[in-house]
Amino acid sequence: MNITLDMPYDAALEKVKETLMANHLGVVSDVDVQAIFRNKMDKDIPAYHIYGACNPKLADRVISAEPNAGTLLPCNFIMREEGDKTVVSFMDPVPVLGLSKAEEVNAVAAEARGMIETVIGQLKASQQSPQ
Repeated sequence: MNITLDMPYDAALEKVKETLMANHLGVVSDVDVQAIFRNKMDKDIPAYHIYGACNPKLADRVISAEPNAGTLLPCNFIMREEGDKTVVSFMDPVPVLGLSKAEEVNAVAAEARGMIETVIGQLKASQQSPQ
């Protein structure tokens, strides 16, 4: 579940966040891998972040159905700088939440996948329309 955006990282981040919010998903966590590598290993890499996206109502359904399934949340995605473009890669929630045997958790996984597919489709469409 990947897309390459033809825009620099900061602009892509704003576009992705805006598109996620329009689809009832918010960014709830941010791991700055670039900063960690720089601080811990004195290694410079292009911008690279691991984000967690969440819809609280979906998360509530998962945790209510199987409290330990919270270890499988949120839906992670990465954004990484590749020259003057930005690669966005979303984790597919179906195989991850499929680790649970609870029917409700698997139903949420399918719903979340649909939301992410919609986000990717909207990001693709924004690349094709004049800016």
